[in-house]
Amino acid sequence: MYIISSKNMLLKAQKGGYAVPAFNIHNLETMQVVVETAAEMRSPLILAGTPGTYSYAGTGNVVAIARDLAKQWDLPLAVHLDHHEVLDDIRQKVQAGIRSVMIDGSHAPFEENVELVRRVVELSHRYDASVEAELGRLGGVEDDLVVDEEDALYTNPEQAREFVLRTGIDSLAVAIGTAHGLYHHDPKLDFDRLAAIRERVDVPLVLHGASGLPESDIRKAISLGVCKVNVATELKIAFSDALKHYLQDNPKANDPRHYMQPAKAAMKEVVQKVIHVCGCEGQL
Repeated sequence: MYIISSKNMLLKAQKGGYAVPAFNIHNLETMQVVVETAAEMRSPLILAGTPGTYSYAGTGNVVAIARDLAKQWDLPLAVHLDHHEVLDDIRQKVQAGIRSVMIDGSHAPFEENVELVRRVVELSHRYDASVEAELGRLGGVEDDLVVDEEDALYTNPEQAREFVLRTGIDSLAVAIGTAHGLYHHDPKLDFDRLAAIRERVDVPLVLHGASGLPESDIRKAISLGVCKVNVATELKIAFSDALKHYLQDNPKANDPRHYMQPAKAAMKEVVQKVIHVCGCEGQL
């Protein structure tokens, strides 16, 4: 199996009424967990990395490990650029073998966002890479991305239609009340807005900021057209908490082949839960 575009994966999810999980990964162990778990559950999978992740792990390393895991587990993988903003950076990573891109121009005025996204689509489609873009902004923190809550903007349904038509994107990330990071209060998602966007846009919709959302909200969003669900913070917390507890209980531990195992097991539980909630188990 090879690294593939996420386009057909999401179109199949759209027809089937489920969502594909996009799990943010950071290193060998987190990549192993999500791929092994998805393979066991016969679930489609997107491995997502922010610019900070690719800087930390190395783009070539991420691509090489993903290719080997895809072959080992006989699982088609979409390796995804999450919240990338610079065209030249995207070009280098697509040329390195990545076939799924999220260009985030949501901080820019509408016309500038359209032009940036249009250029990324033109580049990426030459390499058979799919493109996701965001209209509206999520609040919160994810790696290098910080958006104050007062700066978070909801997606305008009419603008969404124009945005998709003018850019040629393959999927649209919507802002309906979710946030990156942990929620400090119960989120109230604007499902009416999501339904209005779905009526006007035919490409698959993407929900960012799913960590900590009630399962009922995720399922309702999927029923209203969300085909990709992003999870990051919940995975990191499970992994790091289990690792810290193990090292506290075993202060003489010094072998990462041992002390990483509880962290991977804790992360696996989150991955299993998300795949179940997305309804994508057995959808390969």
